[in-house]
Amino acid sequence: MSTFVDTMRASATGPAGSAKGMTTGEPHAPARRTWAQVHEAASRIAGALLADGLTPGSAVAVLAADPALIAPAVQAVWLSGGSVTMLHQPTPRTNLAEWAEDTLRVLNMIGAGLVLLGAPFDALAGVLDEHGVRYRRLDELAGGEPLTEPVPVAEEATALLQLTSGSTADPKAVRITHRNLMANMRAMVQAAEFDFDADTMVSWLPLFHDMGMVGFLTLPMTFGVELVKVSPAEFLGGPLLWFDLISRYRGTVTAAPNFAYAIAGRRLASVDGDDTYDLSSLRIALNGAEPIDALAVASFTTAGARFGMDPGCVFCAYGMAETTLGVSFAKPGVGLATDVVDAERLETERVAAPAGDGPTRAFPLLGEPLPGLEIRVLGEDGQELGEREVGLLMLRGESVTPGYLTVDGPVSTQDAEGWLDTGDEGYLVDGQVVVCGRRKDVIIMGGRNIYPTDIERAASSVPGVRAGNAVAVRLDAGTRRERFAVALESKLAGDPAAEKALRNEVTSKVVDAAGVRPYAVVVLAPGNLPKTPSGKLRRAAAGQQVAQLLAKD
Repeated sequence: MSTFVDTMRASATGPAGSAKGMTTGEPHAPARRTWAQVHEAASRIAGALLADGLTPGSAVAVLAADPALIAPAVQAVWLSGGSVTMLHQPTPRTNLAEWAEDTLRVLNMIGAGLVLLGAPFDALAGVLDEHGVRYRRLDELAGGEPLTEPVPVAEEATALLQLTSGSTADPKAVRITHRNLMANMRAMVQAAEFDFDADTMVSWLPLFHDMGMVGFLTLPMTFGVELVKVSPAEFLGGPLLWFDLISRYRGTVTAAPNFAYAIAGRRLASVDGDDTYDLSSLRIALNGAEPIDALAVASFTTAGARFGMDPGCVFCAYGMAETTLGVSFAKPGVGLATDVVDAERLETERVAAPAGDGPTRAFPLLGEPLPGLEIRVLGEDGQELGEREVGLLMLRGESVTPGYLTVDGPVSTQDAEGWLDTGDEGYLVDGQVVVCGRRKDVIIMGGRNIYPTDIERAASSVPGVRAGNAVAVRLDAGTRRERFAVALESKLAGDPAAEKALRNEVTSKVVDAAGVRPYAVVVLAPGNLPKTPSGKLRRAAAGQQVAQLLAKD
C-alpha cells in the first residue's frame, strides 16, 4: 500500500483534517475548505471515477485552473489508484489549434485514459471531442458514491507524470513513483523545519509546475498544513496581492522563482506607508527553479524590511522534477549566502578558488543535499572531483525518478549504480551545493568557460531591460569561432535611437562584468522571448530565434 496515500488520508480524517485547510478564491471570493472537506469531495469523485470504469494504474490528465477544483480531483485520482498529469494550460494568447496538437502528443505519450476538465477549460471539450479524447467534467463527478477505502497500489507505482519544461511539441514526462514522492516530501519537511501546527503556506505558483504541484499543494494536503492558494493570473494581475495574503493570513512559508522576487522588490519599494503590510511572520521565502540573482534578492529584502520582513527568510534552494522537487536546501534563517571565487581560475582551470585581488564571481550557496540524497561531482574523464573542483553534478537517492516517458517510449534516468546526470555544472564547498549553470549552455571563448547567467545579470541591470527577460545564447557552438549574443525584451523596442543606446549600454555592462563582448544585442518587444508554460526562458529556442534574426540582417 502507498505510504503517501495512507498519510494523506490519515491527515484528512484525523485532527488536522478538521483544523487545517485550504483557502482559495482570493482576492474576489475567498473560500476555505478544511482538508477533511477536500477529502470528502475527493472520495466522491474517486467513487464516480471507479464506477465509470477507471482502472488502477490508469494515467489521468487534469486541466483546470481553480485550485479548489484541482485539489480534490488529483486526490481522487490517487485514491483510485491512478497517476496524475497536470496539463499545460492555454492562455489568452495561445493558438488553440497548436495547443490541441501539443496536448494530444502529451496524452498519447502518457497513455492517458481520461482527461478531467474544470473551469474555465470546459469550453475545450469540443477540441477533445473532435480528436476522440475521453474526458469528464469535474462538476459531473461531484455526486458520486464515496469511496470507503483507497485502491491499493505499490510504492513503485506511478503517482505523478510531471511534464518537463521546454518545447511542448517534443514532450517528456518525469515518472514520479509513490515512493519518490513521499521520500522527497519528508526530506523537504525535515530540511525546512516545518511545524504543521504553526506554519501557513501562501502560493500563487502554477500547479502544472513541480514547485506548485508538489511543494504547494501535494505537501500541505498530505501532512495537513494550512494553505492559501491563488492562481498565477491573480499574481500577474497584481503582484502585491502576494504580500497582502502573507500579511492577512500570517503566512510563514512561500516560494517563487527569482524573477518574481525582482518584481516584488520593485513593487514593495513603491508602496506608500510602512504599515501597509506586516511581513514579520514570514520565515521561509524559497528562491528556486531558476538562477538566483543576489541583486534581485537584495532589492526584495531591502524593500521588505520596511514591513517587518526578516532578510533571513530568504531560502535558497536547488531542485528539479527528476528528484520529485527538492535537491538541496539552505538552512532556515540564514538568508542569502554567496561563495565569492576567483573568476580567472574558474573560467580557465574549472576550479572555484576563493577570491583574491583579481576579478571575481559570486554564486549562491544552495545548502546541503536533502536527507536521503547523495551528490557527487564528475570531471570530463568521469572521475569524481574534490571540493571546489567544477564538474557535472550527479545525484542518487530515494527521491530520484526511475525514468522519463517520451514520445519514443520510456527512457531510464539512472546509470547502473543509480546515479542521475543532472546536466548542471557546479561544485561542493563545506558540504553545500553550488550550481554554476547548465553544461549545454556554457559559452567557450578563448579557452574560457563563461556561464550565461553572468552575462544575463549584467544585461538585466541596465535600465529599460525587463527584469528576467534577458538571455545569452551561443552562436556557432562547438566551432573555433564560437560567439554569443544577448536577446532582451524592452518597451523601448521600435525606437531606433533608444534601441541603439540600449544596445551600447548592455554591451558595456557585459564587457565590464564578464570581460567578453557580445557579437550582437537583439532588442525585442515585450512578450517575444520564447518561454515555457511555467514562465522560464527557453534558451535553446531563443538561440534559434536570434540566429534567424541575425541571418536576415
